[in-house]
Amino acid sequence: MSSASSIARRIRVLVVEDSPVVQELLVHIIGQDPRLEVAAVASSAEVALRLLERIRPDVVSLDIRLPGMNGFEATKRIMNQHPVPIVVVANDVHDASMNISMNALRAGALAVVEKPGSISRADYDAVARHLCTQLYAMSQVRVIRQRFRAATQPQAAAPPPPVPEAVDRTYEALGLVASTGGPNALVKVLNGLPADFPLPILVVQHIGAAFVAGFANWLDTVCPQTVVLAEDRMELRPGRVHVAPGDHHLELARGQVRLGGGAPVCGQRPSGSVLFSSMAAHCGATGIGVLLTGMGEDGAEGLLALRRAGGYTVAEDASTAVIHGMPGAAIALGGAVEALPLHKIAARLCELVSPNAGS
Repeated sequence: MSSASSIARRIRVLVVEDSPVVQELLVHIIGQDPRLEVAAVASSAEVALRLLERIRPDVVSLDIRLPGMNGFEATKRIMNQHPVPIVVVANDVHDASMNISMNALRAGALAVVEKPGSISRADYDAVARHLCTQLYAMSQVRVIRQRFRAATQPQAAAPPPPVPEAVDRTYEALGLVASTGGPNALVKVLNGLPADFPLPILVVQHIGAAFVAGFANWLDTVCPQTVVLAEDRMELRPGRVHVAPGDHHLELARGQVRLGGGAPVCGQRPSGSVLFSSMAAHCGATGIGVLLTGMGEDGAEGLLALRRAGGYTVAEDASTAVIHGMPGAAIALGGAVEALPLHKIAARLCELVSPNAGS
């Protein structure tokens, strides 16, 4: 294999960052990864938009706090004009920029990662590797202009087909698991459920630990339910959304949240399989599990365990999943009672918990 052919297949990254110091750092990090190369650097969203058609990058590394147009508005413009995978690279996750990051995901960005900061920080190598891995992985996602435009507008959900394997039962808990593309998918499902949904909802979203608290706060502002960051031994409440905190597995046991620090599963902590497996053990046939878009296979084994225990399990259909890896793995294992497109999942959940379900 020639050196020239290797370089020709490198992923071209457009770096959008206003700080010259951070620009230099990102160019260095990306340049060290043999899979990637910097196609161009833009100091504002306006410059980036002018560059997109000319340089045609495979993926965009997008800062949030930019002069002029912010990252949220930039994401909407990019996805409407020149759709390309976007990775949000955020610095301060504890102020208003977090809401912009989350809204950028909702508008079509695929992932949010932490800025590496300086090479002197203890976890610099790990953060830099994660950034490069996300840029490479997201570059493989096929983004479609119409999909993301539709995702930001209210949309009536078509009714799902008749319930398969329907039985007359009372359900106890709902588990939702997602990874890449998950924030937008979760918002769509939760907004399709009423504020007084009769089951407690447990959520595992693969996202950097530093972003989880802000993610939960953001969900609370854009969804009708009360959303909280889960705490160990927190009592489950109907209609409340319990989000797994960073770097802790989320489990259900005896009507309570249990947090654990066990080994990662499928490279993830929190893991969707851990949540679904705990629901299989403690809810059995009264648990509902939904596995949404995401890369890899996390959640698949757990969803299978829940179905084997008699629970009702749904995997997102390939027609709407940003990445069908996780739900596709569950379907291949036989872990899903049914596969549904995203816009039909909330209607199915409401049908399952209605007093007439199974009649």
